[in-house]
Amino acid sequence: MRYFLGIFFLMIGLQFTSRSLGLYARMGYSFIHYGRQASAGWWHRHIFNVFRALILAAVVARIFVDIDPWLGVLDALYYGPVLVTGMVFLLFSFSLVNYLQAYMHEEWRSGVDPKQGRHLITEGPFSRSRNPVFLSVMLGQLGFFLALPSIFSLVCLIAGVTVLIRQAKVEEKALADLFGDPYEAYRRRVPRWL
Repeated sequence: MRYFLGIFFLMIGLQFTSRSLGLYARMGYSFIHYGRQASAGWWHRHIFNVFRALILAAVVARIFVDIDPWLGVLDALYYGPVLVTGMVFLLFSFSLVNYLQAYMHEEWRSGVDPKQGRHLITEGPFSRSRNPVFLSVMLGQLGFFLALPSIFSLVCLIAGVTVLIRQAKVEEKALADLFGDPYEAYRRRVPRWL
């Protein structure tokens, strides 16, 4: 599990960075948007980035050094079936996020893009949830907690879910401002989560 988590989170970072750089090189603009400085979206992005860096540092360090006592590993949950369930959730979450981002194709953005607005996606997975990408990321955060049951991963789970819930509200307000009545009709028809 130590090797899996270290390699898994390193590969996620490389995949996301490479994809973002490739999109920028081809399209000529960034698909990652922080929002106005000190806005809610800006804070959410920075908090998420801090936790992402902490997680990557912890799981890579665990390959070489036993830092589990510092992470507050919960021995009562640290056994095979729980760890494997976490690993499966992480892999399933990773696959779902990639599928959903590919489904969104040119409409995919990370954060609120003030120039976005060509097409409101309401079909496919978005006909069942307004935020399937965030749900998939939350599943991955739960998977991380189960794959490394600890105080550290529990704090990451709580912070991550809180930030995603708050960011969903920011992005939905931006979509309502951008698309108006069509978005309101979609919002009434499809639940925010499930």
